[in-house]
Amino acid sequence: MSTPLSVVTAPKTGTFQMRINPEIKKQVEKVYAACGMTLTDAVNTFIQQSLNVGGLPFLVTQDSKEALREQAITMLAKELQKREVSAQSEADWISEETMLEEFGE
Repeated sequence: MSTPLSVVTAPKTGTFQMRINPEIKKQVEKVYAACGMTLTDAVNTFIQQSLNVGGLPFLVTQDSKEALREQAITMLAKELQKREVSAQSEADWISEETMLEEFGE
């Protein structure tokens, strides 16, 4: 079985060009810089997430914000349910105090 390619580890021998309004480019570069990313990093992240989910990494609808919120709530509920089911005994749980010690407030 072959290992799937990752944007991080795959050889970067291809190129991609796109046209964008220079003012929009400046604005979006500021947004990504605030996240510690370049525009190239952001595009690579988008591409990797597209590969991870097998499609667009977000919903495109007229009401995307609400759709994304509902999707996130559904995913969170499923994850919480999986965690709850996976905890077989009290020993499987991590206390709030331990979490705060480990990760801070």
